Amino acid sequence: MSPAVAVRRGAILDTLLLTHEHVAGLMRPADWLEAVEAGFRALADGLAAAPAPMALEGEGGAFHAKGATFRIGAPRAALKLNGNFPGNPERHGLPTIQGAILLCDGETGALLAIMDSAEVTLRRTAAATALAARHLARPDSRTIMICGCGAQGRAHLEALREILPLERLFAWDRLPDRARALAVEARAAALAAEATDGLAAARHCDLIVTCTTAAEPFLDADLVPPGCFVAAVGADSPHKSEIDPALFARALVVVDSLDQCLAMGDLRHAVAAGAIEPSAVHAELAELVAGRQPGRTSDAEITLYDSTGTAVQDVACASLIYDRALEAGLGLPVRLGAAA
Repeated sequence: MSPAVAVRRGAILDTLLLTHEHVAGLMRPADWLEAVEAGFRALADGLAAAPAPMALEGEGGAFHAKGATFRIGAPRAALKLNGNFPGNPERHGLPTIQGAILLCDGETGALLAIMDSAEVTLRRTAAATALAARHLARPDSRTIMICGCGAQGRAHLEALREILPLERLFAWDRLPDRARALAVEARAAALAAEATDGLAAARHCDLIVTCTTAAEPFLDADLVPPGCFVAAVGADSPHKSEIDPALFARALVVVDSLDQCLAMGDLRHAVAAGAIEPSAVHAELAELVAGRQPGRTSDAEITLYDSTGTAVQDVACASLIYDRALEAGLGLPVRLGAAA
């Protein structure tokens, strides 16, 4: 009996275990974008909900718990626990982000799947930036700077190349070897690319993505040219910051979640600095997806997307991954619960 049949027909619903390899193999870049867009659309239509995330401090990092419900097709609920420990790669040879997603049936409460969360977090974050770029970047954008050339930088470059005619990359990282490695990979993928020692090249870019673990802002407002789209991705906890607050005063600001960004995003620091009021935020991404607010309004406008990562993205992606796994007969079914 295949895993898919075992999960569907068991007298007690089996839980499907899905590894990093399963998750990565079941999804293409376009699939992540489709799932994330469905999640934000459901949020706009009242078919998804997510309470405020919870943070637990660890030693040298933190645990983030995010949960959401999703009612497109079969109703589902998901809870993700991620450990985010920035020093892991250098000190322990471990990934910065590790964790798992619990996906549950929204009608019965049955635990449908336990899946690796690192790949989901990586790809859904980049997909949300690509979704924001559809509305906020100029369609003819060709030059990009990636600040932070780890896994998230790579994922963003891949996701944005799916939707924009990118031709040139500037790669910057506090560890120059990582910037050089990304530039080499990009050149092998037919993109003109170079590693930079500083951020001056940002002045010539159509897009700038910041996905670092910085605790102090490094992208100054005067580095961002007219018409540029900035994706601020790295600040996902209150102590992190990448963006000069003054840039918020110059830009059309869109957030993934206003409450979250006020609590833990770069918006938090901009508001604290008096650079912007919360009421000046143009929209949440769900409002752009639903057509309730416009995106970019002129070629000269600077647009800024503040990303903290929402549980709606997680549940929408996890739901699609689970359905794909059932269809493909992938994963390990296990019976965790007892008979009624």
